[in-house]
Amino acid sequence: MLSQPNAKLDRRLFIGGSDARVIMGTDEAALVRLWQEKRGEAEPQDLSRDLLVQLGSVTEDLNRRWFEQETKHTISQVQRHLRHPSLSFMAVTLDGLVQDHPSGPAVYEAKFMLPFSFSEEAAAAKHMAQLQHAMLVTGTRRAFLSIITGGGKWVLVEVEADPVYQTVLLQVERIFWRCVQQGEVPRPFGAEPPRAKVAAVRVVDMSSSNAWAEWASLFVSTRAAHAEHESARAELKGLVPEDAREAFGHGVRARRSRAGAVSFELLSNGGGSHAHVQ
Repeated sequence: MLSQPNAKLDRRLFIGGSDARVIMGTDEAALVRLWQEKRGEAEPQDLSRDLLVQLGSVTEDLNRRWFEQETKHTISQVQRHLRHPSLSFMAVTLDGLVQDHPSGPAVYEAKFMLPFSFSEEAAAAKHMAQLQHAMLVTGTRRAFLSIITGGGKWVLVEVEADPVYQTVLLQVERIFWRCVQQGEVPRPFGAEPPRAKVAAVRVVDMSSSNAWAEWASLFVSTRAAHAEHESARAELKGLVPEDAREAFGHGVRARRSRAGAVSFELLSNGGGSHAHVQ
């Protein structure tokens, strides 16, 4: 990766991480506007009065300090602009780089999100293209999405590099950049993002879920029968003579495989038909 000063960057000259999210998304109007901006046919959007963007900006330092405090990792390369070593149209301005992770350097991305209808899965999907783009540019295999919500909650999502998704991402970005250079209007691609690893940190009360209630009731009512079934299976297995390839009686047949594993079948109508039993 090639490092450049971050002063007065001309975003028309490259595809950045936030651009990747638009390019891989389904919003055609946003895609065309981005294309116009890259071609110099439209001015970049003024985000100075976008409150959500500004909240993200003013909480970046807090987010970084909280991440370091909670994970014991150190963040470096803050706001460093990097170019892909061989694809000059790909670049990223880092929120940071985690250099001391046991598995190697990792991208750090800080976000502020509203608490309404917030979910870790939706947040990861929304920013997946940006994270995979950053990993491609930096040559890293892992990224951390550090989120502070307006509800006073901190969420950490760990994302691994996905070679299949990155191959698609790279191809779509190539097509978009060719459209920028040749003047052809791009069309949305809308690739399905891979699922991220979300840290299991919540304790959830499922009492209000009707589905949970239905399956929990079945689980409880069949627990004793399941235990008896497993006990009977073990006893029957122990009764099968070691030199027997097959044993049957009282509606049950046992078969021994060439590898020595014993499986059971239910017999009916005097043994004429049967069903496999696990």
